[in-house]
Amino acid sequence: MKSVSYSAIGGVFEYLNSDCDYSTWSQYLIKTLAGEGAPRDGVDIGCGNGYFTRALFRAGYSVQGMDISPEALSTATEIARKEGVGAEFLIGDITKLRLCGKAGFITAVNDCINYVPPEKLSKTFKGVFSNLRKGGLFIFDVSSRNKLENTVGNNTFVKDYENATVIWLNTLKGDRVEMDITLFLKGESGLYSRRDESQTQYIYDELQISAALEEAGFSVRTEGHLGGSKEERINFICKKP
Repeated sequence: MKSVSYSAIGGVFEYLNSDCDYSTWSQYLIKTLAGEGAPRDGVDIGCGNGYFTRALFRAGYSVQGMDISPEALSTATEIARKEGVGAEFLIGDITKLRLCGKAGFITAVNDCINYVPPEKLSKTFKGVFSNLRKGGLFIFDVSSRNKLENTVGNNTFVKDYENATVIWLNTLKGDRVEMDITLFLKGESGLYSRRDESQTQYIYDELQISAALEEAGFSVRTEGHLGGSKEERINFICKKP
């Protein structure tokens, strides 16, 4: 039986994505926040195992990490403790966002919005808007239509790591990609355990997302991954007037 919501891979998500250059990506995020004059307090939603949360904390931001996966948050808390990072990690869903006080910024990095179904997109952006202070910033990215249709959709990927193997089967179904993931993870005894889960990522066009953001009240600008090409990933930098 397959599990959902990063319950199978959430605890090792950062380990499995160690090749995505978290260091450069986090510096881009910090530079963008600073360049936009964002307030110094915020929430990193969809934080996974907390790399971006920890980077923001080290850069002097008062930041909390948030994710829907208890497994991901357990690892995030453990890593932060080992590294002396004092950020707090909370369970929460961006589609039902309710913060204790309004934030100066909200980030949602690495496909968080691709997991929001189309029927919840407008409500999600309005919720983020209402949880930001005036002048607050909302920064997030999506994997592009090109990436999900032509690179990810209807393709299978197998990746071997020192202590894990991942098999990732993807099926393109109209406006979404259905993902079936199998993880073989090496335990302390040397034996491998198998974990399975299913995910769905939704395909969005830049104009579709921009329109929903503007309807929610944001001013919006966009750019590609790390400020470059939009072929694989599109960044949205949104301000609450």
